[in-house]
Amino acid sequence: MDEPVWNQFLTERDKQVFGTSGYGARQGFGKRPALLIIDVNYNFCGDRPEPILQSIKRWRNSCGEEAWVGVRAIQRLLAAARERNLPVIYTTGVRRPDNWDAGAWAWKNTRNGERPTTSGTELAGDTIVAEIAPQTRDIVIAKLKASAFHGTPLSSFLTLLGADSLIVTGTTTSGCVRATVLDAFAENYRVAVVEEGCFDRSQASHAINLCDMHAKYADVVKLEETIAFIQSLPQGLFHLPQGEQPAALGAANS
Repeated sequence: MDEPVWNQFLTERDKQVFGTSGYGARQGFGKRPALLIIDVNYNFCGDRPEPILQSIKRWRNSCGEEAWVGVRAIQRLLAAARERNLPVIYTTGVRRPDNWDAGAWAWKNTRNGERPTTSGTELAGDTIVAEIAPQTRDIVIAKLKASAFHGTPLSSFLTLLGADSLIVTGTTTSGCVRATVLDAFAENYRVAVVEEGCFDRSQASHAINLCDMHAKYADVVKLEETIAFIQSLPQGLFHLPQGEQPAALGAANS
């Protein structure tokens, strides 16, 4: 069995503490999970796979090539979730043109005002990457802060769906993923974080935050195990959006 990715960053004392303290127990998947994909947009992936030190010259938040490894894992999760008609929820950032609503984000980064667009298409950085683009039945939530719960309708949507758990992927592991996981934990959702579907610009931050989430707030799980779990679920668990285009919805309500 592979060692956890975080073991390479732990001291022997740390390993002994986790081994004897009771943390890191396996809670298991829930019965009615939603797949949550956090901020997998061009800002965090760049517009093509390239080494991170190259990518961050144009995309300051890019996680480089590791982001695109994560995208491939998320593609597989999406295929499994859609085959079972599970809810698929995306988040991405949103900003006013004048960047006023950046708020505290502006205090810790000297490049905060940059607004890069993709080469060729000129898509904005907050656009979810085309390889995992949302479908019409999926739910897309715009957010201003790290957690997908903060100031958004995510909790109410999960209540409407009757979801009891989350399968979490996305970026960054140490930032928006962790903040979302902690808020989900606070709301008593079972949370599974798919290791291969998460990524960060810092290798150490990625590993240590997976370690901390697994110890206290979530199960850090492997991709293959998660796909097998999804495939074991019955059809028809959820009443999902119908997925009509806005014009059709407007005509039905007129």
